[in-house]
Amino acid sequence: MSQDLVKIRRALLSVSDKTGLIELATALDAQGVELLSTGGTAKAIRDAGLAVRDVSEITNFPEMMDGRVKTLHPMVHGGLLALRDNDDHIAAMDAHGIGAIDLLVVNLYPFEETVAKGGDYDDCIENIDIGGPAMIRAAAKNHGFVSVVVDVQDYDGLIDQMKANEGATDLAFRQELAQCAYARTGAYDAAVSTWMAGAIGKAAPRRRAIAGEFVQEMRYGENPHQSASFYSNGSERAGVATATQHQGKALSYNNINDTDAAFELVAEFDPKDGPAVAIIKHANPCGVARGATLAEAYEKAFQCDQTSAFGGIIALNQTLDGATAEQICNIFTEVVIAPEATDEAKAVFAAKKNLRLLTTGGLPDVLAAGQTWRQVSGGYLIQDRDNGFIGMDDLKVVTKKQPSEAELKDMFFAWKVAKHVKSNAIVYVKDGATVGVGAGQMSRVDSTRIAARKAQDMADVLGLPAPLTQGSVVASDAFFPFSDGLLTAAEAGATAIIQPGGSMRDDEVIAAADEAGLAMVFTGMRHFRH
Repeated sequence: MSQDLVKIRRALLSVSDKTGLIELATALDAQGVELLSTGGTAKAIRDAGLAVRDVSEITNFPEMMDGRVKTLHPMVHGGLLALRDNDDHIAAMDAHGIGAIDLLVVNLYPFEETVAKGGDYDDCIENIDIGGPAMIRAAAKNHGFVSVVVDVQDYDGLIDQMKANEGATDLAFRQELAQCAYARTGAYDAAVSTWMAGAIGKAAPRRRAIAGEFVQEMRYGENPHQSASFYSNGSERAGVATATQHQGKALSYNNINDTDAAFELVAEFDPKDGPAVAIIKHANPCGVARGATLAEAYEKAFQCDQTSAFGGIIALNQTLDGATAEQICNIFTEVVIAPEATDEAKAVFAAKKNLRLLTTGGLPDVLAAGQTWRQVSGGYLIQDRDNGFIGMDDLKVVTKKQPSEAELKDMFFAWKVAKHVKSNAIVYVKDGATVGVGAGQMSRVDSTRIAARKAQDMADVLGLPAPLTQGSVVASDAFFPFSDGLLTAAEAGATAIIQPGGSMRDDEVIAAADEAGLAMVFTGMRHFRH
């Protein structure tokens, strides 16, 4: 049976990350705790002038096999697993000279870091910890009597517990540590199994594991009656999970979802090719544009759908400057995310206390390999990230009319945006800016009509004689199953179409394009986004 307060008399420390080690060991020593340790950890403690016993002293076995075997021994695991209130366990400890271990402090071999740095197969295998997880699981199982610490950030909490309880920890604290410990070994095993599946070319292994590290708790989820929290998967890929928040209240569930969508979209546009801005509402773009400056790009994006932009998320592909910040402040905006922000821009936003500013230090690589996970009832759907790319050589002109150079440029722009619009997706683009977006409709022709309708609405707001879809190009994320969607786009003023092709009625659609005097290209690639 568990005890509430358990005094720590003997501790085993074995860590790869030496951060805070000496401070912790010093505090334990001051409490009269006997220190046991291994290898480099023991040396670091000893070099700091503290008394420490090598584990080999209590096992009577030296570390062997390049350190692979050092703690896998009954003298260690017996000390961690023995139930202190079980007479048989106590008798076994006495009979074999096994001393109790009341505290285990372990962080594991840096497997994840080795993978992230591009380590080869043998390096990664060598950095799979065995003894560490075994000890952690043993100590966590016996949390009724043993404290187990796997994270540096828990060192202070441990010392505070011991100071408050005359060198002891209470059961609730040990339970929290045990839960964290099992999560850590689970995450570690998930990282190893995921890496190994890739290393051996197993695209669909029989078993999968996922893990995450807590970032923050949400006030609620998509709706107030839903609880929610945010976890990081440990990836260093630039994005909302790695961003620094400079001001504003905590991000909500919907904020994070929409900010991720915005930043992934704007990353499609290489900053070397010029500034780009994306405005997102409910995970769909309501305006995307390039410009000579960020301020110009923002203005062009904003003019696509000013109504939807209110309360939206803005993503930029370059450093946010003061002039652009001033423009953004003209309407209410939830979040702005950019690689960096100038001091002037931060000063401008400082007056808008509810606006969140995030900087990431870079853009995510949209061509990088990776996977996305989605939960369904009873399971998960796992797929490769949509990093599909097309170049000029991938295009097939299927109409009599050839697209102009300007139309081709806008086609590529529209294609990149359509990839990030909920299907069925239709995107009108003119002069490097969206001028109409139709998203998430059950029929493609409805998306085409909605996008054209929004363009007409904005023409009325801006006092234009005609909507900007006149002379635009249009992108469709999937093929036109019938000619009606294409003809609707032509009626809206589109002069060129980019679409995947592949419909049973492609010939009918091509004939309709020729009759309407449109240029049309097939990409051979689809970009559904559900």
